[in-house]
Amino acid sequence: MLCTLYDVHGQSEENVWKVLAEVEFENVKDAQSGLPVQLPKFSDDILALNGKEITIKGYLLPEKGYRTHKEFILSSLPYNLCFFCGKAGPETVMEVSSLDAIKYSDDPITLKGTLMLNSFDPWGLMYILTDARLIK
Repeated sequence: MLCTLYDVHGQSEENVWKVLAEVEFENVKDAQSGLPVQLPKFSDDILALNGKEITIKGYLLPEKGYRTHKEFILSSLPYNLCFFCGKAGPETVMEVSSLDAIKYSDDPITLKGTLMLNSFDPWGLMYILTDARLIK
């Protein structure tokens, strides 16, 4: 299992990346640029996670050669299979803002933080993890 989520009552465990994959997309014209963009349409299960603390496991995507990161992208897939390499969809990545810098590793990491949904800014990622802490 790549990642886990504990419900509010601590009674169940789910695969968070699987839930996040339930997103659909709507084609619209961006108000600022006039360009066609796709905005996410979140499932009820995804909407239920908005603003909730989750625990998620994934791969820190390296950026600009830094060895430690406070802001980075977390991917459900290793670097060579990630969204930015054209091998996966946007539902497989999230922006992360961590409380402490996290050293880069090729191995998956587990984070705990608050999930925020972005359904309005087509130029940003749709999943954002704030106040993240490294669990392991």
